Amino acid sequence: MKTVTTQLAAHLAGEVTTLATCWKITRTDETVLGFTDHDTDLVVDSLTFHAASGFTPAALASADNMSADKLSLQGVLSSDFITEEDMLAGRYDFAGVEIFQVNYADITQGKLILRTGWLGEVKKGSERFEAEMSGLASRLAKTLGQIYSPLCRVKLGDAQCGVDMTDFTRTGTVTSVTDRRVFKDSARTEAAGFFTYGTITFTDGLNDGLTMEVKDFRSSVIELVLPMPFTVQAGDTYILKAGCDKTFATCKAAFSNALNFRGEPHVPGTDKMLETSSTRSSLSS
Repeated sequence: MKTVTTQLAAHLAGEVTTLATCWKITRTDETVLGFTDHDTDLVVDSLTFHAASGFTPAALASADNMSADKLSLQGVLSSDFITEEDMLAGRYDFAGVEIFQVNYADITQGKLILRTGWLGEVKKGSERFEAEMSGLASRLAKTLGQIYSPLCRVKLGDAQCGVDMTDFTRTGTVTSVTDRRVFKDSARTEAAGFFTYGTITFTDGLNDGLTMEVKDFRSSVIELVLPMPFTVQAGDTYILKAGCDKTFATCKAAFSNALNFRGEPHVPGTDKMLETSSTRSSLSS
């Protein structure tokens, strides 16, 4: 049940309304942005909601069966508010969203909250973006517990893994650049694959503070899974962490951590279990 002030309720019950929809985005870097479909900027709770946002929301709908609500937000990549670089940097991933309506003729009447939730997958086109928003009920759809897997389920170096990453972390400086995805540090002498599946975090330059997964490492060349949002330049410094392919063999040979392996490499797969079940059925018949 939605609650509104007495004044706003009276306005909503009237024959003519002056309503504007607002979107409040709280990014994971704590940046808060406001957008509205009104033709001029609005100030609500000391935050400016910009009219030139290019946001287009899908229709809002609710179900009474506890199913997870979904909402699609579309918009135009704007250099002033929403940039391609910010999208690629992941600054909108899992951002908090609050959608509400106000009486733009009298903001003091309060807000009618329509949705609160989080952004999920963000898809970017050449000039537009589309983001899926998940509501509060989506938290109830999460899988609890763990499932069997031949590969390790935990992140290298976390509490369950237990590997001390001190010996598997390096700092360095980019010496030459092919593009935003491939560059080289001629001082890197580690074996091929040492940093594959790991991460790189830049500590200065245009990508300062941003992290990206490493796709491949060999001959001092670092190849990333995706290009960095901003240009990589010679002289940029970084922190590079080794990666793991999540297999039992790598866990044992590269990290001497077989006792903490969080997978089931010796459990028969689905095909093998179905084959065994079929054989037993044939024998019993």
